[in-house]
Amino acid sequence: MSEPGVYEARLSTLLASAGLKPLSEAQLSQFAVYLNLLLKWNARLNLTAIRDSDGILSRHFVECIACAQSLPLGITSLLDLGSGAGFPGVPIAICRPDIAITLAESQNKKSAFLQEVVRSLAISACVWCGRAESLQAQYDCVTLRAVDRMALAIQVAAERAKPGGWLAPMSTHADLPSLQVAVGPGFQWQDPIPLPASEDRVLALARMTSSAT
Repeated sequence: MSEPGVYEARLSTLLASAGLKPLSEAQLSQFAVYLNLLLKWNARLNLTAIRDSDGILSRHFVECIACAQSLPLGITSLLDLGSGAGFPGVPIAICRPDIAITLAESQNKKSAFLQEVVRSLAISACVWCGRAESLQAQYDCVTLRAVDRMALAIQVAAERAKPGGWLAPMSTHADLPSLQVAVGPGFQWQDPIPLPASEDRVLALARMTSSAT
C-alpha cells in the first residue's frame, strides 16, 4: 500500500507526458484502489507479468486510458473479451461511466478478482464468468487486449458486435493485417491509433458495415 496520493500523482504525470486528457480526482482514486487490488491479488494469481506499481501505471493503465479516450462517442455497451486482469475493460469503465461494460473471463480465479474490482470501485460493469462464445447479447463495441490466439478471438468478437458496432483490438502494427483477414470484409477499418510508450502498439478500430448485417 502506497502513501495516500502517490499513485494518483504518478498517474497524472504519466497521462500529461503522454498527451492524454487529465482524469478527475475521483477517477484517479479509483485507479489507485484498482492498482492496490492488482498488487495484492497478483502475488498469488499471476494476473499480469508486470508486477511493480510503476510498470502497471505506465504500461497497463496509461495504454488502456488512451484506448478509453479514443473510443467513438455513442457507445453505450461494451464487451471486454478475455478480460483477464481487467484490461482494458476496467479502465474504460472508470473513464467512460456512460458505457455499460461486460468483463468476459473464463478462468474462475480471474473472474473472482474482477468481481472484487467491480464491487470495490462501484463501476458500471458486470462479470461474465464463462466463454464469450456462450454470450447471447451483442454490444456496441468489443475490445480485446493480450488475448490468446487473437486471430480466433477476434472472430468471436465480431459475432458479438451489434450491426453498425465496433471492434477495438489493441495489437501491434505487425499483427494487425492478420486480424483484418480473420475478421473478413464485413468491417471497415480506420487508421490505427498509436498507443503511448510504444513504437509498435496500436488501437485498431473497425466498424461493421451494412454488408455484414
